[in-house]
Amino acid sequence: MKKLLVLLIALAAMVLLLSACSDSSAEGGEDAVKEVNLLFNFATNSLDPHVDTSYVPVRAGIAETMVYLNDETLEIEPWLAESWSSEDGQTWTFTLREDVKFQNGKPMDGEAVKASLERAMADNIAIKNALRIESITVEGTELTIKTTMPFPEFPSELVHPNTSIIDVSETDFINKPIGTGPFAVASFTPGTAVDLVRFEDYWDGAAKLEKARFSFNEDANARSLALESQGADIVFRPEVETVEQLEAIDGVTVESTSTFRVHQMTMNLQRESLKDVHVRQAIDALIDREMIAETILSGHAEVATGPFPSSFSFSPDYPKKERGIDEARKLLEQAGYTEQDGVMQKDGEPLTWTLLTYSARADLPLIAQVFQSDAGQLGIEVVIEQIEIPEEHMAANRDWDLTTYSNLTAPRGDAGYYLNATYHPDGALNFSGADDDKLTAMIDELNQVVGQEQRSDIAEEIASYVDEQMYNSFVLHPNTLVAYNSDKVKNWTTTRSEYYMLTNELDVE
Repeated sequence: MKKLLVLLIALAAMVLLLSACSDSSAEGGEDAVKEVNLLFNFATNSLDPHVDTSYVPVRAGIAETMVYLNDETLEIEPWLAESWSSEDGQTWTFTLREDVKFQNGKPMDGEAVKASLERAMADNIAIKNALRIESITVEGTELTIKTTMPFPEFPSELVHPNTSIIDVSETDFINKPIGTGPFAVASFTPGTAVDLVRFEDYWDGAAKLEKARFSFNEDANARSLALESQGADIVFRPEVETVEQLEAIDGVTVESTSTFRVHQMTMNLQRESLKDVHVRQAIDALIDREMIAETILSGHAEVATGPFPSSFSFSPDYPKKERGIDEARKLLEQAGYTEQDGVMQKDGEPLTWTLLTYSARADLPLIAQVFQSDAGQLGIEVVIEQIEIPEEHMAANRDWDLTTYSNLTAPRGDAGYYLNATYHPDGALNFSGADDDKLTAMIDELNQVVGQEQRSDIAEEIASYVDEQMYNSFVLHPNTLVAYNSDKVKNWTTTRSEYYMLTNELDVE
């Protein structure tokens, strides 16, 4: 009996001790680890910064690019490159920072940067086409880069996360890339999360956080619930319908920030029906943008008239268009279609479209369903197909007609990125298969112009031409929604570019 009493007393003491430890950790005691869990809306199975389309290595603070975009000024600034210059717009000299180390302790010198860029171009044809690099020579921390043609906007291409600089002598690119950022990879579970630890020798000062977790869940409602249950500290794109509920929670802040993003209806121009501009215009007329913005996005969006938000100087004043079912029917009739027995058809063949969508952006499947319903009123069958990674699927398959797709159109404050990527035959995001000689010539002209005013004028002409030909249809510009525990998380910034998330300044109380 005495032994039992002693054992019970010991157990009680242990419970009190564990409770005290738990309370100390919960209250941010001296031994509490400074860490956050950010829940992102796209899952990735690879951390390879040169090919990952979710850009997790840059967003999670693992890797960095040579050039940085200032979200406020929309100007590019030095990051791993200290400075750059060119006399002719074709031969560029980049001077690297001398105090940068990779997370394995090796110095980041010119040869390492050259090897990283060459590897990015070898493994990512889109980056090769975007950079247009003919040669790279190195002398210490100075790189001389020659492009295949005069390319005044070349430095801005180095903002792209797929140009991140890593130590390519460390070859586990998928699970543990070695970058220069404030956080190194501790472990990676594909499709679930990457766990990070502070890189003590980070060139811009060690991170305030000791650890971080960048986790993934493509279910918007699950992301909202994770914040409510304190399973996550920062949630990227919570379910729109839960915003008011989240705002009502003490200590939770929800930020709605305008971005450079557009939700669009990407059209496969290689499909027979979509070769007719009247059919493309009919698709555009069917999209009820105001209803979508107010109901699906709850007003956290700007109705789109083109790819660029109206605040940009290169966004044209588009001509007013007639919208709705009746206008779409007229346009289809001009293309030779008639509605017979409730079926839209031409030469006896019913008009049907395969529409791709993906759940990582919760509003896109809903937009697809609205479009499917409206097209059904015209006797058009729209078959919705759910996909996972849209870029990979659209590039590898051509058996689709339309895709609800979301894209950053001016992440560098300039139209060149989107126009080159989306409409140039060599463009990384030219999933439509656009190959228009007049359009290509206009883009090539834009690429050789330096002055922003002249660039804006040419970009405006291109955007107007794209609208005239209806190469893709633009639905809305969604705000970026981020919800976080502001009682705990400090120094969080919701960026318009959506590139920079886990930084060395991010902190917790």
